[in-house]
Amino acid sequence: MATRSSSGLAYPERFYAAAAYAGFGTSDVSSSKAAISRFKNEIALLLYGLYQQATVGPCNISKPRSWNPIEHSKWTSWNGLRNMASTEAMRLFVKILEEEDPAWYSKVPDPKPEPMVEIENPPQESDSHLDNSVSVLKETAIENGSILETQDKDVVLEGLGAIGVYDQWIAPSVSGRRPKARYEHAAAVLQDKMYVFGGNHNGRYLNDIQVLDLKSLIWSKIEAKMASDSSQALLSPCAGHSLIRWGNKLLAVAGHTKDPSDTVTVECFDTETSTWSVLKSYGKAPIARGGQSVTLVGSNLVMFGGEDSKRSLLNDLNILDLETMTWDAIEAVGTPPSPRSDHTAAVHADKYLLIFGGGSHSSCFNDLHVLDLQTMEWSQPKMQGSLPTPRAGHAGVTIGENWYIVGGGDNKSGVSDTVVLNMSMLVWSVVTTVQGRVPLASEGLSLEVTTYNGEEILVAFGGYNGRYSNELYVLKPSHKGIIEPKILESPATASVDPILPISNGVRDIEAEDLTRNGKVREIVMDNPESEPQHQISIDTKERIIVTLKAEKDNLEAALTTEHSLNSKLKQELSEAQAAYAELTEELRSARKQLAAEQSRSFRLEVEIAEIRQKLHSMESLQQEVDLLRRQKAASEQAAAHAQQKQSSIWGWIAGTPPDPKTVDD
Repeated sequence: MATRSSSGLAYPERFYAAAAYAGFGTSDVSSSKAAISRFKNEIALLLYGLYQQATVGPCNISKPRSWNPIEHSKWTSWNGLRNMASTEAMRLFVKILEEEDPAWYSKVPDPKPEPMVEIENPPQESDSHLDNSVSVLKETAIENGSILETQDKDVVLEGLGAIGVYDQWIAPSVSGRRPKARYEHAAAVLQDKMYVFGGNHNGRYLNDIQVLDLKSLIWSKIEAKMASDSSQALLSPCAGHSLIRWGNKLLAVAGHTKDPSDTVTVECFDTETSTWSVLKSYGKAPIARGGQSVTLVGSNLVMFGGEDSKRSLLNDLNILDLETMTWDAIEAVGTPPSPRSDHTAAVHADKYLLIFGGGSHSSCFNDLHVLDLQTMEWSQPKMQGSLPTPRAGHAGVTIGENWYIVGGGDNKSGVSDTVVLNMSMLVWSVVTTVQGRVPLASEGLSLEVTTYNGEEILVAFGGYNGRYSNELYVLKPSHKGIIEPKILESPATASVDPILPISNGVRDIEAEDLTRNGKVREIVMDNPESEPQHQISIDTKERIIVTLKAEKDNLEAALTTEHSLNSKLKQELSEAQAAYAELTEELRSARKQLAAEQSRSFRLEVEIAEIRQKLHSMESLQQEVDLLRRQKAASEQAAAHAQQKQSSIWGWIAGTPPDPKTVDD
């Protein structure tokens, strides 16, 4: 199979077919001119530059000496791409062509054109270089074209390999015992297996783990157990939770349960031992909920919104550091999304968190909110393209910079279209639409992505649209039709990042259509044939040279400033990382000390209890001693009194009268 780029465009076969259609991949001059005439001059120039970059490489030829507007524009378009990788140039070539003519591929009779370049009045310095590149490209086309196609013919199509169409949902043949029909479950892909956990079946929460082998498409069930050190016998059934892959383990976060806890719980499933364990967390854990979004960003889980056990909608933002298992409640600036549940979230470039859709108790949303994870600031950017309808309970997954959204409902019916958002350009497109009441037009379904023979495939499972589903659907996206620029980066970044430099004609330069602050110009090329070469004066050339030099100086100054800023930011980042490492070590040390103090405190409490028990025993003994003393004193007094009486009796007998005082006593 051919290699595919991050945006899903197959190359080099698809690129050579596109080049042939655009007129760059054929030696037929008349055909080439006819094809090029389809495009505007600036698009034709841009396609020329990308084709040269993809087939020849960076521009190493000198600027044309003779003043020819066509050749100067071609050279500038090619040279402006600098060190862009050939695969990226192929991707952009096909992408631009699809934007100009979405149906171009169906118009190409032979997808394996001869890769030749036809140039009008080429500069003398470039002749030998271009000739060498053409011979190399012919060999590349043979190697990557016919041989690979021959290999494809030998492949036996079964399972996911049987998917021969793009942008259409297909129900593949699966085997094994199918899971119970469900919705509001959670799924994750790990090592060519899709794990499905929990969900809602006929109003009952589930806690089973079902596994689909994505190579053989065989369902099986895992008999999971709790870890030996756990106080629970079984994991609580739940729905509306999130399942996140973390290394070789799966983390189940939050969710509705029959007996909800006060705070969000995090359970860990070890796929090697098939055991569940409840992870202990620190910090202030958020209140328990379901229908939230949980997104993995680096080593952090970012959780937004949801609905608590009292049916109160939430729009709080919480982050769990998986390395320290510490929760942090984030107070972001800006206007956050309104409280909601059953929305979707995605992360772009590890810098931006995107929240789309969701619902309240009475309505559904189709708004898009972006959180800058560096400044923790909310914004609501303007979207372009085919804006999706309001929906909740949908599912989403990202492939590169594309975010695919499937299913959901709008309180009336299930949503039947599958849409995609290019996250760097903020352009919506419709991938496909299903007909009828099918499980894909459901709420609470799951959506995952897997790779088969180098191609990404979307896998949807379950859902509810009036009845519960356990159906499996797959779709192979073609990643078409996303080109309108809408950059998320800050103005400072956008000002120095060249998107695609395009050369201009003489009239635009004379009109001083140069932008300031180092930004790349967007210029429309005039028809060169209407400007004879002898009409261009020497003064005009000099003005052009001066203007271009000034622009070069401005760009170099801006580049120097950005380099300085970049160095400063790297230094600050290094310092922050060092401080973070130091704080982490201090935190670990403090936790160890806290554990030791807790152990010592427990021992002291035991000793105090023993001492209290001894004191209580001593008090009882003291009371007994006092009683014995009183009894002894009484006994001694009685004995003395008896002795006195006995003495008096013997006195009478002896004839000695007793002392009256003694008798009285």
